[in-house]
Amino acid sequence: MAILRAKFVAVQRWTPVLAPRPLLARRYPEMKMKIRNIAIIAHVDHGKTTLVDQLMKQSGTFRANQQVAERAMDSNDLERERGITILAKATSVVHNDIRINIVDTPGHADFGGEVERILSMVDGVILLVDAAEGPMPQTKFVTGKALALGLRPIVVINKADRPDARADEVLNEIFDLFAALDADDDQLDFPHLFASGKQGWASDNLGDERRGLEPLFERVIAHVPEPDAVQHIDEPFTMLVSLIEADPYLGRILTGRIQSGVVRPNMSVRALSPDGTPVELGRISKILAFRGLERSALDEGQAGDIVALAGMTKATVADTIADTVVTVPIQAVPVDPPTLAMTFSINDSPLAGQEGSKVQSRVIRERLLREAEGNVALAVRQSEENDAFEVAGRGELQLGILIETMRREGFELSISRPRVIFRDDPETRQRLEPIESVQVDVDEEFTGIVVEKMSQRKAELQDMRPSGGGKTRLTFNAPSRGLIGYHGEFLTDTRGTGIMNRSFLEYGPYKGVIAGRVKGVLIANDTGVAVAYALWNLEDRGPMFIDPGAKVYQGMIIGEHTRDNDLEVNPMKGKQLTNIRTTSKDEAVRLTPPRRMSLEQAIAYVGDDELVEVTPQSIRLRKRHLDPNIRKRMSRSSDSAA
Repeated sequence: MAILRAKFVAVQRWTPVLAPRPLLARRYPEMKMKIRNIAIIAHVDHGKTTLVDQLMKQSGTFRANQQVAERAMDSNDLERERGITILAKATSVVHNDIRINIVDTPGHADFGGEVERILSMVDGVILLVDAAEGPMPQTKFVTGKALALGLRPIVVINKADRPDARADEVLNEIFDLFAALDADDDQLDFPHLFASGKQGWASDNLGDERRGLEPLFERVIAHVPEPDAVQHIDEPFTMLVSLIEADPYLGRILTGRIQSGVVRPNMSVRALSPDGTPVELGRISKILAFRGLERSALDEGQAGDIVALAGMTKATVADTIADTVVTVPIQAVPVDPPTLAMTFSINDSPLAGQEGSKVQSRVIRERLLREAEGNVALAVRQSEENDAFEVAGRGELQLGILIETMRREGFELSISRPRVIFRDDPETRQRLEPIESVQVDVDEEFTGIVVEKMSQRKAELQDMRPSGGGKTRLTFNAPSRGLIGYHGEFLTDTRGTGIMNRSFLEYGPYKGVIAGRVKGVLIANDTGVAVAYALWNLEDRGPMFIDPGAKVYQGMIIGEHTRDNDLEVNPMKGKQLTNIRTTSKDEAVRLTPPRRMSLEQAIAYVGDDELVEVTPQSIRLRKRHLDPNIRKRMSRSSDSAA
């Protein structure tokens, strides 16, 4: 009996520990936490991703012994190679029992669509500005979008530790920018901090004691309001989709901020298009939340939090995921339309199918439509040509990233020269074309050549001022047409020291004819393998694009002609051997290294009658029509039409 009594007493003592109330408290600690939702916006290379790294480190997101890569949020291979952020990504940190959801956004103007759709998920933004460069074109673009939505930015003047920093002047320039963008009184009274994202500190004044990023955390918690959605937690569940991605195990994953109500796994929901049309009925299979660099499964998502939902098969960006009783969708923020288009077609060269595994037009079409589904700044439509698709985007870099991604996936493509998308003024019927704001920083000695080249491209000089260190800052308004293919020439003119930044400004009146490439090309007249002796003899005609031993075909571009006309040549012609002996020594074949082009350079180089052949292993230039007789016939017809 004593043994039984002892066991009974032991059970009695453990019973309070197994009570359900403490378990429930441990199960849902995150849902009772206060929330702040912010986005970090800035011009490219002003330090957004580096600052996010430090925010996660100093908030205790990483273990003390955890190895974390530099710029941990840039998880894409292309992002790490190029050193830029391409896709917007979410994370979260906890500071003083308050969860701060952070969205890292791209800084390049071509990926502005990512920024526009992200701003609807947040209640505040951190505007990051380089202490030396000051506000740049993309700074103006993203700030204008944030101010238009009524957001009150926190200005962080980053890289204040640079030797050439001019923090106080930059602060005045930011105020002038806010005023020019019609900011209201509350927005003009913006809080500001001086910081170094690399060293991990921020302060109200440059001379203050360094306390890490604690002042930034305090400013975010005090200045960014709690989501309004928290007040609508008792209403039916609604969420606007802002990001979409695919997972091999969970399928389609939709990310957004919960606008009202509560969502739980296995909950029946309805997807509504922006006009209110039902898209599909489905069931939530998993709720994921961003916790540092990882995603954690939740048992419940509440209004105001940023979550990712799995279980839907058709819903996409700008759709509303809601309870089945909801019939009115959430209005999505409109995104600026594309300004540049290219034609993606199948690779029909004689070397097609030898390096890639995805060559059919059906496979290319499915891949492009899938990309356009998740990227609201892209538009895809069937072209008038057979097996070709017109892809419209924000700029050459954005479309170049898409092509490079498809290339690494095993696709073979033929890409046309970029062309701008024109519009007609609805009132005057005047033809309009996209105009960009271009900011150029060059050494004073190269100012003249840059102004001359830009004026040839119909650009108008808006401002010219010294920027320190013997450099001059030039600001132009230039048509997008004139800037296609100019960047390589710009680097040559400035000996590689110039920096050019572009951002879409507006649609303006058509500027007239702009001269294109002034030199012709060397075209192979037959199919085979290039010979060193032939390339050596052709060097007088112009620089080569290929190495000896490269496969060539009729109509392929192998070099640049020194004159303005195209020339057909034979790169396979070997040296004739005879039985005549001589005492003289043969000339040694010494070839000049060929000019190698990146994908973006090749796309900018080709003319209207040329294509870029893209495969997983090669980038080749070719004529649109490989047969010389067809090329002559098309040339005559275009001359007669002109």
